[in-house]
Amino acid sequence: MDAPLYLGLISGTSADAIDVALARFDPQPQLLAALAVPYPAALRPRVLTLAREKAEINLDELGSLDVELGHAFADAALALLQREGIAPERIHALGSHGQTVRHKPGLAAPYTLQLGDPNVIAERTGIVTVGDFRRRDIAAGGQAAPLVPGLHAALLHHPERERVVLNLGGIANITVLPRDPSAALRGFDTGPANCLMDGWSLQQRGIGCDEGGAWAASGQVDEAWLAQLLAEPYFHQTGPKSSGREVFNQDWLQRQLGQRSLAAVDVQATLLALSARSVAAAIRQAAPATEEVLVCGGGVHNASLMQALATALAPLTVASTASCGVDPDYVEAMAFAWLARQRLLGLPGNRADVTGARGPRVLGAIYFGV
Repeated sequence: MDAPLYLGLISGTSADAIDVALARFDPQPQLLAALAVPYPAALRPRVLTLAREKAEINLDELGSLDVELGHAFADAALALLQREGIAPERIHALGSHGQTVRHKPGLAAPYTLQLGDPNVIAERTGIVTVGDFRRRDIAAGGQAAPLVPGLHAALLHHPERERVVLNLGGIANITVLPRDPSAALRGFDTGPANCLMDGWSLQQRGIGCDEGGAWAASGQVDEAWLAQLLAEPYFHQTGPKSSGREVFNQDWLQRQLGQRSLAAVDVQATLLALSARSVAAAIRQAAPATEEVLVCGGGVHNASLMQALATALAPLTVASTASCGVDPDYVEAMAFAWLARQRLLGLPGNRADVTGARGPRVLGAIYFGV
């Protein structure tokens, strides 16, 4: 009998695409197919507006966006199945992360909020859908992030090398993989990867990303301002910790800029240096025995950022997860397929040593198909 098939869906903090992964996990994790569906043009600005720290929340807008994102996620899942000629009935379960619009694990009443109604996804696809993966970890005293280290360990552990897996999405996060597979994992969000650069590019050029980091590479890093940016308290907190647009957003950037008069291209160059050096500092502090850094996420395609990381982390090896046969673009989507499997098997999805929860927890709520 063939191993069960799972789908995983996610849109990260950049809200630029919905990633879909088709995977099986028995006997080993295997990515079978994947698709990145561009974010619906009408929805992205609404998501980014809602995700702003001081956004005024309209309940009708919140509720409507939740449903519309559910349809967008369902469309993405069905698009991959149609392309691959796979009937929805062949999918054992679908794990949908949704779209994070607010993440506040440090409040007295901590919470995290993802939109993309799983009821809509289950109804549209007819597939058993697992959603709401993060809130149980919050309830158990954790950060609810990162949730991918368990899959990182299954995919990329090496018995003779200590590795760090670095995900470069809107926010960067690391997983420290010790040689001993029974040792505790460590991991946390280090701070911005692409979110500040993307936002600044959109604001200054009307283009939502700096393709390959070419614009940043044409500017000059302002070292004095970079030192100010690196003084941000978040960078000096120890893990477990997690972050998002609640800290690193365009309002934060404007406050940091103040009355400085910098060319727009030099701001971009300095933001790229901020991402690289904050990641490097986090890895050196949390994993001084690291021998190689394996990179996944959209930032792996930013050649300037990858070069800045290689320089900041030298003499460590910095390479894409593709060098180990793992597609760097779909690790997180695959992780939510894996988390759906964990939920249906009644197995923990979090790593409490990473999130800081009181212990392992089964994550997610099940929404039955039709």
